[in-house]
Amino acid sequence: MGYEFDFAAVLAAWPQFLAGAWLTVQLSFPATLIGFVLGTLLAIGRRSQHTWLRKACGMYVEVIRNTPLLVQVFLVFFGLASLGWKVSAFAAALASLVINVGAYSCEIMRAGMDAIHKGQIEAAECLGLTRRQVYWHVILRPAMEKVYPALTSQFVLLMLATSITSQISVEELTAAAARVQSETFRPFEAYIVVAVAYLALSLLMRVGLWLFGQAVFTRKRKLGDAR
Repeated sequence: MGYEFDFAAVLAAWPQFLAGAWLTVQLSFPATLIGFVLGTLLAIGRRSQHTWLRKACGMYVEVIRNTPLLVQVFLVFFGLASLGWKVSAFAAALASLVINVGAYSCEIMRAGMDAIHKGQIEAAECLGLTRRQVYWHVILRPAMEKVYPALTSQFVLLMLATSITSQISVEELTAAAARVQSETFRPFEAYIVVAVAYLALSLLMRVGLWLFGQAVFTRKRKLGDAR
């Protein structure tokens, strides 16, 4: 067990790691935004009065949450190609991440919506607020405020899950590590570096989401409970 660490060759490839980290961010940021919007719409659909819509949204959520992300990535990438729709690896990866996080965001937001007391909704309706105003001011914003810590954790997990997209040749951080270790023959060091990079990205993302929460949820901040 006389292994000697040598990070020199691995660290010399920092431009590749930097490019991979940037692509990871390019995947994570839009997938987080679009996935959250999709999840919120699905959560509204799951609370709909229309049975067919509730069942359709529920089926989508159950299918996505009970199948591996890797399988979903392969289905989008290879499945669309089999149907004659050629998409880039990046586009397929982004679509897969949006589809996946949308299902998880749906359940988180639905839990927040269910936590809103019915009396508040009835009071808003008595004041003459439209259905859209009730959803925005009385249901959606308070619901998001309640479940924001859970959403934050889910979005960080989404960023970490981008590593799976390396399986369809997306040149993100994990793919960069694989390429560097094949060139330097230092796999241990390469993956230690990439682990540290993911840790740094996770911490930066959590800080960014925390600052966003501080700016958006002013009532919570004033009460001293902003997270």
